[in-house]
Amino acid sequence: MQDRGAESYRRFLQGSDEGLVELVREYKDGLILFMTRYVKDLYVAEELTEDIFFKLMTRKPRFDERSSFKTWLYTIGRNSAIDYIRRFHRASPVDGECLQKMQDEEAELERAYLKAEQKIIVNHILQQLAPEYARVLHLRYFEELDNEQVAAVMRISNQQARNMLYRARQKLKTELEKAGFEYEEL
Repeated sequence: MQDRGAESYRRFLQGSDEGLVELVREYKDGLILFMTRYVKDLYVAEELTEDIFFKLMTRKPRFDERSSFKTWLYTIGRNSAIDYIRRFHRASPVDGECLQKMQDEEAELERAYLKAEQKIIVNHILQQLAPEYARVLHLRYFEELDNEQVAAVMRISNQQARNMLYRARQKLKTELEKAGFEYEEL
């Protein structure tokens, strides 16, 4: 499988700002969540993540491709978090309300990240399905069209749309199970 992060970083190093935008879009939320596990503060993790992307932009460190780009980036994140802990490790009192708010925000960010990751995996599996199955599932679940709208877009009858959705879900279920996922009813 192609390492999209490495490709985006390579394009950035060659002068395409869009490459850096793609990296931030792809890895920011996951990196923040990962670093929060170290620093125990969502706001600090966000600042450290911003610093990492700023360093990528200004210092342009060499990526030697011995590992995936994500592994390399998360290693930088881990080292940054450990450095922060070493420099600023002191207990600071946090009131309960503020702590609860930070935990709620962290949980919401984690849910959003996991949902995005799941969508990426499902989208990859959709690409492996028959084109008509992939299209009907995309319209129904990614674009959130109802069955009648799906039928209109696909120029098929409502019954054909229902039947195709049923068969497509069954095939998707099979492919997700092959990939090791537990299937949830759509």
